Amino acid sequence: MTPTVAVITGSTRGIGRAIAEALVRRGDRVVVSGRKAKDAQRVAKEITAPGPGEARGIGCDVQKPIQCQALIAGTVELFGGVDVLVNNAGLGRFARIHEMKSEDWDAQIRTNLDGVFHCSKAAVPHLIERGGGWIINIGSLAGRNAFSGGAAYNASKWGLLGMSEAMMLDLRQEGIRVTCVMPGSVNTGFGSGVPDPSDGWKLTAEDIAQVVVDLLAFPPRALPSKIEIRPSRPPQKE
Repeated sequence: MTPTVAVITGSTRGIGRAIAEALVRRGDRVVVSGRKAKDAQRVAKEITAPGPGEARGIGCDVQKPIQCQALIAGTVELFGGVDVLVNNAGLGRFARIHEMKSEDWDAQIRTNLDGVFHCSKAAVPHLIERGGGWIINIGSLAGRNAFSGGAAYNASKWGLLGMSEAMMLDLRQEGIRVTCVMPGSVNTGFGSGVPDPSDGWKLTAEDIAQVVVDLLAFPPRALPSKIEIRPSRPPQKE
């Protein structure tokens, strides 16, 4: 079987790295990306070592459309095409609406929403050329559940869910399946990048990676367009 070629944004750590590792273990060809090319290349080398698949690193700041285009073009140059795009790059900065800095609002919308648009737009022609493929957008249950201090984050994830559902309708007849994966609490140390040992009840990055692997195993006739995943036993509120 020909290895799948997958591009994963924001994959130098956390959920993105776990997805990249899982796909390399499957034998796939993976492009790891992050804002710093040296980090992407380092992680790609680390996860390639156990095999059997292969990873390569390409720097990409998804806030910049030209870099999104270069990420996809670079993948095609390396591996001859694209089969899967995982839009995982995400940013969270939290403050009440009247205390939030404009630049923090802009950064979250440009990363969590605009970046998905620009990467997907660049990838779709190549997916069509391959006869179809998959776009997997890593959203959040914050795309359905608002919380104080989350105005920008909620807005970006609500928008991502709406965009994902519209993309699904736009692309399904091209053989491209679109899924929005919406995790609840994940112990990735969001922001710091360091998991908290006291948060053992939370999902792990590997749990979300397993969802992606399972999606790619679905038969062509099946399209799970939205998947909510949450911790099975969160702490009870008193």
